[in-house]
Amino acid sequence: MKHPEIIKLQKFLQMKFNNRNIDVRPRAKLDDSVEVFIGDESIGLIHVDDEDGDKSYIFNMSILDIDLDEVG
Repeated sequence: MKHPEIIKLQKFLQMKFNNRNIDVRPRAKLDDSVEVFIGDESIGLIHVDDEDGDKSYIFNMSILDIDLDEVG
């Protein structure tokens, strides 16, 4: 993904989740996806799907079972 596209994704996520701490960063050696952070913590990946001329973005967030223990 190119820089303008990454910035648009970041602004969208910040607005959608009302969180200015969301940061979208390019991945080293991979241009089909970006990494999403809140502060220093990686929370997921966004992959771009550009098949059939319809571009979409897939946000994948893995949640570990040990992370659920933190919420009780």
